[in-house]
Amino acid sequence: MNSKPVLLVIAHGSRDPRHAATVHALVRRVRSLRPDVRVETGFLDFNVPSVQGVLESLAVQGVRDVVALPLLLTRAFHAKADIPAVLADAPPQLRVHQADVLGPSPLLLAALERRLYEAGLTPADKSATGVVLASAGSTDPEAIAVIAEIAREWRHTGWCAVRPAFASASLPRTEDAVRELRELGCSRVAVAPYVLAPGFLPDRIARGAADADVLADVLGPAPEVARVVLERYEAARMPLPAAVSA
Repeated sequence: MNSKPVLLVIAHGSRDPRHAATVHALVRRVRSLRPDVRVETGFLDFNVPSVQGVLESLAVQGVRDVVALPLLLTRAFHAKADIPAVLADAPPQLRVHQADVLGPSPLLLAALERRLYEAGLTPADKSATGVVLASAGSTDPEAIAVIAEIAREWRHTGWCAVRPAFASASLPRTEDAVRELRELGCSRVAVAPYVLAPGFLPDRIARGAADADVLADVLGPAPEVARVVLERYEAARMPLPAAVSA
């Protein structure tokens, strides 16, 4: 019997079918990296299975330990309120540990660069290229501060400049950051969506990138993202009591 806790990946969910398809692709990559870990997927809204439904199913199957991992890049409202509320209603026989959100992580910066290079840039382009780090946005000041810090950190890796932008709730918008980088004198402007899956807000980012030279894809099932998922899983399961070998 597998003694490791089940990894429950919790995604937001979306009416856009590309969202769930991308989440499932990421989960398949996670499974391929760790075939010894059972990985399940639950959605907060719009898609099935629901998080509560997965938890109830696991309890019926006799599972005892679950690591619930928010598929989120920042600790905003969903990580601080929505997900803990859902997990609080888990069947009492389950021991559920909530893992940290994915970001920030050097691996996510590597994934962002991977997507930019896939979109046509090369490492030799960095010094002449300004990058817009375009996130979904949040009303949570902590989340906004994290995005700004990631942009500052990324700038130090050789890009001409890096500016944060937000698709909702905060300013500047993607198109404003593109314009600012042009005015700074960057020869080329690229937009790197700091989002995990396609949907309404990523589409808004893409529209805001109309005047950029390069638009990267969402992070999606990048191998670096899968590795971060597993890092968060391992960190969250460490406090769990050691299982008795069969």
